[in-house]
Amino acid sequence: MNKDAYVVVFGASVVDIFGFSTAKYRPYNSTPGQVKMSFGGVCRNIAENLARVNVNTKFISVIGDDEKGRSMLEHSLLFGYDMSDSLILEKSGTPTYLAILNDMGEMVSGIVDMGALDELTFDFINSKDDIIRGSEYLFLDADSPENLEYILKRYKGNTRFVLDPVSAEKAISIKHLIHHFHTIKPNRYEAEVLSGIEINSDDDLVVAGQYFLDLGIENVFISLDCEGIFFTNGKESYKVTAWDVNVCNVTGAGDSFVAGLGYGYSNNLPVIETIKTAMAMSIIAIGSQETINPSLSIELIEEVIKKTEWVVKEL
Repeated sequence: MNKDAYVVVFGASVVDIFGFSTAKYRPYNSTPGQVKMSFGGVCRNIAENLARVNVNTKFISVIGDDEKGRSMLEHSLLFGYDMSDSLILEKSGTPTYLAILNDMGEMVSGIVDMGALDELTFDFINSKDDIIRGSEYLFLDADSPENLEYILKRYKGNTRFVLDPVSAEKAISIKHLIHHFHTIKPNRYEAEVLSGIEINSDDDLVVAGQYFLDLGIENVFISLDCEGIFFTNGKESYKVTAWDVNVCNVTGAGDSFVAGLGYGYSNNLPVIETIKTAMAMSIIAIGSQETINPSLSIELIEEVIKKTEWVVKEL
């Protein structure tokens, strides 16, 4: 892409607050522990990952005019993902997820405050026409099937859509929309839901991949947890594995992989190089307790690619 080109990520920004019990959890009482707050949301994570590898990224979301929202805006300025086109609500709080975990690490209670997301209306989307139409790629998830359908139909032909389905449950609700996408990145279970094909072998991957290609999708990436990634575009089909690296489905790995695809697209990388870059970003992500590894950089990605033993199997 040229220096003025940019991608757009559209979706939720969430503040995650976790209370970790360091003693036996006591309901209806105070329990000693630690409280940790971080910024989350699949789309926000993708946007930050993209920005950290120097992809020109505009992130359209909704936040409240509260301390959490202002902190998120400051964070976006620090790491370079542009939230200036986001909706800032004066009379609503920033979407927040609160969870309490017991001393075994199991969630015993949670509260979800996501009412602000209802303000991402069709009228608001219309107000961002020029920004969305001018993007090279538009990254989306399956959180809001209604908004997703509206966006896909309104901007079809103006930009290229990239989907992270988020979960098998959410994938069910957007199955009828996937033919609009340029790129999809489901995991094995999401791919089974979207295609109706049970995936137990490499042959099954090829059949499922062809199903998606027949719908008009150009690039299919199926995450296979520790087995790596399956890719097909109808001309090339590969299964790529990072040998002796435990790249499993942990928090943040999928978001960083999708951002890696955006990096590859933005820099016109060959497909194998794009896959290795995206997988390296996942490896880096799971090497940190944070959802996004603070050490993430292009230099670190190159280092991980060099020291990893790759197995590339043509299917």
